[in-house]
Amino acid sequence: MAFDQPLPVALSPSRLNDFRACPRRYQHASVDRIAQPASYASTKGRFVHFLLEQLFRLEPSARSLAAARGFRDAAELEVLTDDVRADLAMDEDLLDKLRRESDEILVTYFQMEDPRTIVSEGAELRLSATVADTPLLGILDRLDRDDDGTLAIIDYKTGAVPDRRYDASTFANTDLYAALCETAFGERPDTIRLLYVAKGSVLERRVSDVVVQARVQAAHDAWARIVRYYDEGDFPATPSAQACRFCAFKERCRANGVPVVVR
Repeated sequence: MAFDQPLPVALSPSRLNDFRACPRRYQHASVDRIAQPASYASTKGRFVHFLLEQLFRLEPSARSLAAARGFRDAAELEVLTDDVRADLAMDEDLLDKLRRESDEILVTYFQMEDPRTIVSEGAELRLSATVADTPLLGILDRLDRDDDGTLAIIDYKTGAVPDRRYDASTFANTDLYAALCETAFGERPDTIRLLYVAKGSVLERRVSDVVVQARVQAAHDAWARIVRYYDEGDFPATPSAQACRFCAFKERCRANGVPVVVR
């Protein structure tokens, strides 16, 4: 079959994860562009990210808890669109819950670091570059200049702190951001710092050349397959318990005869 939509111009870390989990999921999300319904967790994540993004657009001396709280109305306008409200069946109780939990996260964040002392090179920094013949796209929550003069990639997380035995997957997206930064700025960050702002925990790792190169190679190989599957008109489904469990397209796959795996 031929696709009605053009192939995306670049591969982001999240879409790379989709493709590696199941090429058909990538097709539905990125080629067919089927909208995925919002969840409460994803909406809260976007809400908190917006508040922190706006906070870091202020001059350092103005970055206070009160200032962050002052962006709540703007966050509601930006994040809580009519479609999102419909997906969540949002009522006043759910809105109050979102406001309360987001405020609790802000309080926790300000216990983790003092944003007035942070030297930020950019917030919600959109980067695109061709790395190893692969068009890549990424949005960095923050890029900091540490006290020693090196760059650090900062990624906000609003979920649970993962098991450190799975660092390879935990840091996978940000490892690719390191390659993007090096191509875009001519300087590779030295540190990746994941801020679990709902839990008050930080996971930090030095950037490893071996790991970054492996992640770039994975992106390169995936992009070659994406182009081939697009040209052939078919992205195969590779159902598995892990791939299918949280996939938004399970019912579509079932309707098309794909043996969805759910445990």
